[in-house]
Amino acid sequence: MAAGHVRAAEAHGKGTTVDWYRKDVEELGPEDCWDRLRADGVARLAVVVDGAPEIFPINYVVDHGTVVFRSGLGTKVSGALEGRAVALEIDGHDPATSTAWSVVVKGEAESVRPGHALMEALQLPLFPWQQGMKDRFVRILPTTVTGRRFTMADHEAWNSPLGGDRRTPTGSARWTETEPGGP
Repeated sequence: MAAGHVRAAEAHGKGTTVDWYRKDVEELGPEDCWDRLRADGVARLAVVVDGAPEIFPINYVVDHGTVVFRSGLGTKVSGALEGRAVALEIDGHDPATSTAWSVVVKGEAESVRPGHALMEALQLPLFPWQQGMKDRFVRILPTTVTGRRFTMADHEAWNSPLGGDRRTPTGSARWTETEPGGP
């Protein structure tokens, strides 16, 4: 937490949580998180490789309270199976209600071994987007599954006089190579 947030929290006797900062964030319950995981199928997998974080897009399926993905041998699979914790994240938004959500699964990954478990994994509806040898099945055993939903900020909330005409119609910053006041 940033030093300013810690000082603000301590000033209000709240430990390290700033209540006003999260007032519009709704924590999703476990069932809602799992429903969203079942409905999606594309996520980002975070692993540690050579001491640094790496993030990979994956196709996955929920299977008996775990998450299974299929891939070829490489950095992603090696990183997931090194015995360190992994994380998987999905998110989305609903423009009609101006809400966004995110679900994070943290846990350990294990290789699906040949035998009955692999035969069952072969029956899962896993369809990687990229062609090639995808003979490795990896199962993530969750230790935590968390989620949140919040109201999206109106683009106008981020406009400032300093931004001037550097905003696109959707509200994102538009940068140019010219100096202010230049040609």
